Formats: sequence, C-alpha cells, structure tokens
Amino acid sequence: MAEDKLAFIDQDVASLKEQGLFINIRTIQSAQGSWVTVDGKRVLNFCANNYLGLANDPRMKEAARRAIDQYGVGPAAVRSIAGTISLHLEFERRIAAFKGVEDALYVQSGFCANQAAIPPLMGKEDVIFSDRLNHASIIDGCRLSGAKILVYEHCDAADAERVIKENLPNFRRGMLITDGVFSMDGDLAPLDKLYEIAERYGLITMVDDAHGEGVVGKGGRGIVDHFGLHGKFDIEMGTLSKAFGVVGGVIAGKHKIVDYLRQKARPFLFSSAVTAADTAACLTAIDILESSTELVDRLWENTRYFKSELKKLGFDIGNSVTPITPLMLGEAPLAKEFSRKMFDSGVFAMALGFPTVPKGKARIRVMISASHSKDDLDQGLAAFAKVGRELKVI
Repeated sequence: MAEDKLAFIDQDVASLKEQGLFINIRTIQSAQGSWVTVDGKRVLNFCANNYLGLANDPRMKEAARRAIDQYGVGPAAVRSIAGTISLHLEFERRIAAFKGVEDALYVQSGFCANQAAIPPLMGKEDVIFSDRLNHASIIDGCRLSGAKILVYEHCDAADAERVIKENLPNFRRGMLITDGVFSMDGDLAPLDKLYEIAERYGLITMVDDAHGEGVVGKGGRGIVDHFGLHGKFDIEMGTLSKAFGVVGGVIAGKHKIVDYLRQKARPFLFSSAVTAADTAACLTAIDILESSTELVDRLWENTRYFKSELKKLGFDIGNSVTPITPLMLGEAPLAKEFSRKMFDSGVFAMALGFPTVPKGKARIRVMISASHSKDDLDQGLAAFAKVGRELKVI
C-alpha cells in the first residue's frame, strides 16, 4: 500500500500542538461590540479591531440596508467589467478627500490592497526595503512582485539608510515600505525620518495604514496626517475592516499611481467588487468621522486609562503608543493558559504566538475600543490582575 501522502499534515499538526502553537478558533455568535457571545458564553471583548465601535452602529446598519434595497446583495462582476457602481466612485472620492490625497482605489480588503499595489510597481530588476516586522500581506505583496526584498531592523531609520546605500545601485529602482502602526506591538514607524531617507535616494514610498486610519492623526485621518506628510508619501494603503468597522481595502495617494493601478492591479481586475452594502456603510463611517472627533477622543481616553492601570499592576506592555496593547508573556503555552483563564473569568483576550509574532514573543494582545465603558475597563483590569497573579506574571 502506498505511503499516506498527507501524513505530513498529521505530523505538523502534532508538532504545533506540542509547542502550544495550534490555533483553536472560537466562534462569535453575536454582533461585535464591547461584549460578545463566544462559544455560547457572554464575555467582555478585548480581541476585535473595532476601534470606534462602528461594526454594530445603527447608522451603519441602516446605510447597508438602504444600499441592498437599491443595488442588491452582490456585485456579480469585477470592477473593470460590470461591477463598478456609483457608490464605489463616491467612496473613492470621499476617502481621498478625508485622507488629503489626490486619488484612491477601493478593493476587497487590506490584504488585497497590498497584493494589488506592490507587484505592478516593482519587478525582478527592482528592490524593496521592508521593515523586519511588516505585516504578512506586505511580505506576500513583495514576494508576488518578484523584486529583491531587503529587510532593515524594526523602526530603525539609520539601518534602513545603511541597507539602501549599500544595495540600491545594484537595481533598476527601489521602494521603501513600512507599516504605519505595527499591529502586534502597537508602535509607530518613524515615518518622517524614513521619508527623508527615501527622498534622498529617490525611492517610491508606501505605508500600510491599516491600524492608523480612524485611530491616529486629526480625527483619525491616519499615520501620514499624524506626521504632517500630506502629499509626500506616494502610496497609503488602508483597510475598512478595523476602525471603519466594515470590510474593504484602499490604495490612496498620487493620481498617477492610483490610476495606473486601475489598469494593472490583479485583485481589482480579477476579483469581484466590494458589495454595495459594505460600501454604503463605509461612506457612513466617513460621515461620522468628519462630523465629530468624539469617538476617536473616547478611544484615546480609554487607551490612556487602561494602559496606565496595566503598568501599575506590573505588566510589560512593550513599546506600544497606540490602543493596541500587548501583554508580553514570552512562551506560547503560558500565553494560551493565560487566555484560557481570562475566558473562564468572562474576558475574551486571545493569545498570539508564532508565526503571528516571533518565537519567544508570545502575548495577549488587548484591543481597546471607544465602545468600552469605564466599568468594562475596570472589570477587564480586575481579571487581568487575578490571572496575572495566579500565573505569577505579576
């Protein structure tokens, strides 16, 4: 009998379980909010990227319902054939104006946006300079381009310049790409310093603003706004699945680049358009953000309080300067046990280990939201204190 051709899967899964790296996927049975029903249990939610609490906002749901009545539930085509509706164009205009850029292209997700933007601009004769901790979607987009990928040390502008200076002359053209807000650590790229270096060497510049839009900058206008670099960065990638509370991706920046991507970006050309309901909800999110900074202000007020109290308890929260709050625990089995005990205590806070984060850097990643009340935060802090003492973390 032939050897089992899928035996490698059993072996790999067994290894993952032995190392404490096997992912047990929990099931959400309610709308996203500060409290959710998970596997039949109502728990305090510290996992979701729902920064502003918009995922279940009545205004967003009403906009989606109206769009379904007018446009139906699905686009039935790619954007370049018969899938572009008037809402798509309106959203591209509105998000470009919100971010202060010349143009924007609306695609299916933030992951797709990185796969859409990078390969048309870079090829086998080119080089990409990438932060060591850039998101997987950036890494995949770079790989798809066929360009040489050279890594510089995390948030180290001096090292970025060293790598650029040593290697750029060997290639046709170069791109510097970085996350704006790093999703696992909550720190910010030194975008101002990176821009100066990129300009000095004539590089195309791209920043992934997935965790910056709706969070940093004036009224949540993003990382470029935070550093006052409007009109200088060539490409800003964004996602509508986090602070905007919906789904979709955005490639924003200079008109020449964005319009070129309409001709070349494969996710745009070969995958169905975003639904009308999602697009209408995203438009409503822009309305909400443009009308008031209340939600963004509340998010940061909650963030400052929660992080301050965690530090007082003795937790290591790394170098985070954003609502992303990692509780650094080290080894994956400890992080998983911490998460399990938190869930037993009524708090949903998932463990993250390799390959999501480097080996030895396992953590609980706490995601703060404007929807959390002071009582929610205090209840969460009490649970973290209890479990932290039980497991001798604090």
